[in-house]
Amino acid sequence: MSPIDARLRSIIRDPGRIRRDEPLKRHTTFRIGGPADYLVQVANRQELSGLLRLAGEEGLPVYILGNGSNLLVSDEGVRGLVLSLTGEFGRLAVEGSTVRVGGGYNLPKLAYEVQKRGLGGIEFACAIPGTVGAGLVINAGAHGGDLSQVVTEATVVWGDGREQRLTRDEIGFGYRSTRLQGTSAIVVEVVMALHPADPAELQGAMRQHLERRRATQPLGHPNAGSIFKNPPGDYAGRLIELAGLKGARVGDAQVSEKHANFIVNLGQATAKDVLMLMDRVRSTVEQRFGVRLEAEVKIWGHNPYFQP
Repeated sequence: MSPIDARLRSIIRDPGRIRRDEPLKRHTTFRIGGPADYLVQVANRQELSGLLRLAGEEGLPVYILGNGSNLLVSDEGVRGLVLSLTGEFGRLAVEGSTVRVGGGYNLPKLAYEVQKRGLGGIEFACAIPGTVGAGLVINAGAHGGDLSQVVTEATVVWGDGREQRLTRDEIGFGYRSTRLQGTSAIVVEVVMALHPADPAELQGAMRQHLERRRATQPLGHPNAGSIFKNPPGDYAGRLIELAGLKGARVGDAQVSEKHANFIVNLGQATAKDVLMLMDRVRSTVEQRFGVRLEAEVKIWGHNPYFQP
């Protein structure tokens, strides 16, 4: 047993929650990605603090894995620790119209849980296949709503183990972005202010969101959701379609024929395939329309093919 393995087992008492060389394609909606040195399920803040201390002392990179949506992992995988928030990070508490929820909680599940309690404001999240914490970092949204509309504060743990409560202004919400992006912040808890609403009306709105998703998105093939952010005043999918790129392929990666801002895995697509196709799409759109598309999908690991 290596010294790092021994230290991990001293922090995570259940060895079943530590996986060596775990293929991340098993944990991403793209079904693409090489191995993580260590994939660790973290159940509480004490374990998280210990793992961050270990990573700092050993010089190990740290990644936080939500539901694996909106994520492309390189074919070589990633070094260091990939952490999955479970246990106390999956808790939900509702008091009146105030919701306190762990960073590892599933967003669609949250939408349904509060709908049953007659609380509205987050019904748009029924169609976002991610976790609360990962969604907060990118200000996830759909169907005209996003998390900035309901989040009042968040508790994060920084890479040095320091815990901090942030106001919505400190989070710094923008379009599919916050000030937390590109930092070491790990979202462990989020507080939301919702509003009373009729459960039947909420259920109807959520049904419409899901029907629209099924009608417009390529759910029959593995994908990572929207590949590019919408440029100001326009839609990435519209520009990609006008550039004649629907159906364009590199290997088994294909620009969806159903929605041009999706790239689908036809079966054996590699991260290299996807990245080369992303580069082709962006350069073609820029040449045709003078608009440089910005990646919405997160990219982990070795990537000489596409510069976000």
